[in-house]
Amino acid sequence: MTSLLSPAEADRLLKAAIAGELPDDRGRFGPFGGRYVPETLVPAFERLEEGIREHLHTDEFQSEFVNELKTWVGRPTALTFAPRLSERWGAEVWLKREDLAHTGAHKINNAIGQAILAKKLGAKRVIAETGAGQHGVASAAACARVGLPCTVYMGAVDIERQAPNVDRMRRLGAAVVAVESGDKTLRAAIDEALREWVSDPSGIYYLLGSAVGAHPYPYLVRELHSCIGRESREQMMAQAGGLPDAVFACVGGGSNAIGLFYPMLADDCEIIGVEAGGTGKGLGQNAATLATGTPGVLQGAYTMILQNSDGQVQETHSISAGLDYSGVGPEHAMLQATGRVRYVSAGDEAALEALEELCELEGILTALETSHAFVAARAWAKENPGKRILIGNSGRGDKDMPTLTKYPAKVRTHAST
Repeated sequence: MTSLLSPAEADRLLKAAIAGELPDDRGRFGPFGGRYVPETLVPAFERLEEGIREHLHTDEFQSEFVNELKTWVGRPTALTFAPRLSERWGAEVWLKREDLAHTGAHKINNAIGQAILAKKLGAKRVIAETGAGQHGVASAAACARVGLPCTVYMGAVDIERQAPNVDRMRRLGAAVVAVESGDKTLRAAIDEALREWVSDPSGIYYLLGSAVGAHPYPYLVRELHSCIGRESREQMMAQAGGLPDAVFACVGGGSNAIGLFYPMLADDCEIIGVEAGGTGKGLGQNAATLATGTPGVLQGAYTMILQNSDGQVQETHSISAGLDYSGVGPEHAMLQATGRVRYVSAGDEAALEALEELCELEGILTALETSHAFVAARAWAKENPGKRILIGNSGRGDKDMPTLTKYPAKVRTHAST
């Protein structure tokens, strides 16, 4: 999508991104981003933006946030060398282990940060949306931690395929609301949460789970997740002796990916985001927004979305609930347009195979979302033998067991490796 920008504009935007100057004062990442919301929600967004300016980068907020990351979330998360995977792929493979964070995924970084912010802004209760369930679990846990009631909206389809996380949310004190409208997945859950927010914008804090939506959410979520990339750089230098040649992360809305990618934009490494290729290239068969989408407005932001020729947003498909979304964060759309980050896709079957390979060789059950990144990393390693690879292992796969049991594991022996 580099054709969306002239070479000069692409270069200017990338320099601004590296310098920390994006989004601009209109909430824009070049042509993407902004705020397209109902008039009734404008005061709530303005209040949130003002609260971020007032609190986010103060010593008081950062001290509390960093302390929670360290003593409750369990940061820094480990950087793990994958020796058997490295041997098979013919590359040096390292994993950033967000699956080892409290509640089992990167989502907790953002959730506890926004929960602290909600408390400081005087919210009476918190609402959240979730697809794979990990953000719902993280939001429930974070709200319990700071003492705020929490309601999580979740598509009925996702409730069925992510049953363990639904139970975890309820045990952590959250109310879980099944969304039966629309496609009954993540997009419908976000729509329902936004409708609820309109009903009481002054008393409700909307704890959005990905780097999507209207400004200032893409900025806020990126800032709270950037600890992933900062830690990765330091750990790679200390443990691997240098930065990676290539960095990979799965991309749905794009929160784990932007957290890993953003601090590494200025580094001499290739950066690859991996979307859900589903079962095919047709509309409705995948969630590969950046690969096959077109620019448009979705849930408050101008970004790349999956829509038909009439501009109607299309339903998506992915074996992974967390990637099953019709849009993508506007900063990812900008990074693709500048050419700094390359976005590819991986299909359902390949993602399952990658998950099984990681289990077999490294004893790590990763999330179905994350396994998409391993597909692309393996293909890149084949074309670039001996290079150093970093994969953002964004979450663990316990939550996916209801889905995985439908695909029996192959019988293997150690000799097969």
